[in-house]
Amino acid sequence: MVITERRKLGRSQLEVSPISFGGNVFGWTIDENTSFEILDKFVAAGGNFIDTADVYSKWAAGNQGGESETILGKWLKQRGHREQVVIATKVGSDMGVKGKGLSRKHIQEAVEDSLQRLQTDYIDLYQSHIDDESTPLEETLETYSELIRQGKIRAIGASNYSGSRLLQALEISRKHSYPRYESLQPRYNLYDRDSYEQDLQQISQEHEIGVISYSSIASGFLSGKYRSEQDLSISARGNSIKKYLNPRGFAILEAIDRVAKSYNSTPTQVSLAWLIANPTITAPIVSATNLEQLNDIIQAANLKLDAGAINLLNQASS
Repeated sequence: MVITERRKLGRSQLEVSPISFGGNVFGWTIDENTSFEILDKFVAAGGNFIDTADVYSKWAAGNQGGESETILGKWLKQRGHREQVVIATKVGSDMGVKGKGLSRKHIQEAVEDSLQRLQTDYIDLYQSHIDDESTPLEETLETYSELIRQGKIRAIGASNYSGSRLLQALEISRKHSYPRYESLQPRYNLYDRDSYEQDLQQISQEHEIGVISYSSIASGFLSGKYRSEQDLSISARGNSIKKYLNPRGFAILEAIDRVAKSYNSTPTQVSLAWLIANPTITAPIVSATNLEQLNDIIQAANLKLDAGAINLLNQASS
């Protein structure tokens, strides 16, 4: 099973696979060797889009941030795949002594740190990780404009922005001829639908913004692995799944199971295929900690759900 499809990200020149591999697991739930093994298999199977952030995975014991980029950088250097892959990373989250936010000073320092860790001289997609209302949008966008001119980044994206702030940023880019946010990274999956569908979906469609959803299988809940509180102990992410164990969550799983059975596929594949089928979604971000999970994810890229299946999933999760 190979991924052959490529999708244009927003109005940028970037062409990406319909699935983005989430690099938050590198240096957190998987070590360097396993990370290399999974990256090798992802690229061999036709995946070319890898998403990370400078802050990954600062939250893990003994980490300080930058671990994910460092592992990815070592892999890029060893394998020589730089031209084959689209690397997306982020700036703005709290890096401790290194600071946070989207000021000119912080972005200029953070991009150099990311380039060094990634062992590359350019980043394909550089994303504002969290909106920073204390810094004028003009300052942030002008800084990105300079970095694009310098060839250090190719395109920019926004993550965790509200609809109103995204529209503001687009207007400022238009007014000052700054580069615009070509992508949006919202939390979106069969369970968490409200915040994206409320206004971000329409804005993305109207302005041709590529959407790369995160938490695409709700921290693993939509894979069907967690069906009771007893199941939560099987993963480091268990605590974040507890909120999904309710009647609505179980109704969604039931619908996913029905569709999976009719397509002879798995809950993970169905959950991702539902996202991929949404015309406003460019590529859901999803991670794996072993080759079996990765294989499941790769197969999702080729699973085409019919209108009946999508309707069933929409109704169960509305």
